[in-house]
Amino acid sequence: MNITVLGSGFAALTAVKEIRRLLPDTGITVISPADEFIYLPSLIWIPAGLRSADDLRIDLKPFFRKQKVNHIRARVTDVTNGGRMVKTDQGDFSNDGLIIASGGRFIKKLPGIEHVITPCEGIAAAEKIRDRLNAMQGGTIAVGFGGNPKEPSAMRGGPMFEFLFGIDTLLRRQGRRDQFELVFFNPNEKPAKRLGDKVPEAVLKMMAKKNIRPHLGHKMLGFEENKVLTEGGEIAADLILFMPGMTGPAWSADSEIARSEGGLIKANGFCQVEGLEKTYVAGDSGSYPGPDWQAKQAHMADLQAVAASRNLVRELKGANDFETFRHELVCIIDTLSHGVLIKRDEGRSLMLPPCRLMHYAKRFFEYWYLKQYR
Repeated sequence: MNITVLGSGFAALTAVKEIRRLLPDTGITVISPADEFIYLPSLIWIPAGLRSADDLRIDLKPFFRKQKVNHIRARVTDVTNGGRMVKTDQGDFSNDGLIIASGGRFIKKLPGIEHVITPCEGIAAAEKIRDRLNAMQGGTIAVGFGGNPKEPSAMRGGPMFEFLFGIDTLLRRQGRRDQFELVFFNPNEKPAKRLGDKVPEAVLKMMAKKNIRPHLGHKMLGFEENKVLTEGGEIAADLILFMPGMTGPAWSADSEIARSEGGLIKANGFCQVEGLEKTYVAGDSGSYPGPDWQAKQAHMADLQAVAASRNLVRELKGANDFETFRHELVCIIDTLSHGVLIKRDEGRSLMLPPCRLMHYAKRFFEYWYLKQYR
């Protein structure tokens, strides 16, 4: 028997560990473009030199050997035959069970989006921000994010607050904050509301305290080389950081696999892909039923991967006592010197004020999490 996992990010690696724990002797195949893992949450620290590319790029060969994984370096082009066949640019691979954890992709439809840097695209993007900041003598830096109007959960705003506040802290440490204007833009009047009802007001107070100008509630129209274009006016900017909304993986766009209105792979509460047997999705690739504040973040990807793996193993054994995953949003919004802990579940939401200890807690968590893969 062979179980195939697509991807080598948070959800994929958690799925590998859980499957191996439950089925010590089964074959596991991982298909992804590279046998490495990029710890995306710490990209925020590259512009300040707190982290380098080598700190965040993890060679997965030792992990795959330990977990007895057959890694295939390839790009997925489709999933066919009811989930039993994965087509790639390196050939076709069959499976007895499949977990799709190949991540989502950013929606790059706004005119002029080639003029912005999208930080979570990876290490190269974070290094480009670092280099641009080092070369600037002053000017306006505009930071913002958008969403997928047909998939409310498919956005990643937290890192943009971290880049915004981190750049502010970095420029103050360098003694040149007064030479820059920082602007935060977002089409929502109350950005970060999914983090909790009280969070938008608290975030805006932080911006006011740090002299960051908000430009909120205006639909995005596009970008020019040195401008952000919105229905509420233009923002002249020398550097633009923008995180678009997300949709499903590129290979799924022309696939017969079920997709939500927003273009993500459609799943039920057990992470089963709609209409397919022994086929599951975890992480950013999927669209799941749940509260409107559910998030695309590593923590949720891990929770979904555990549920998907357990349910797939049960299905392979002929059982149907499937389990769901809990909806829980946990993050630390880091400012380079302090951290703001935010936690939300289906019962309550919690936000603690900025605390230096939380900055170090986030750094420790990175060490603890990556230790299992190093």
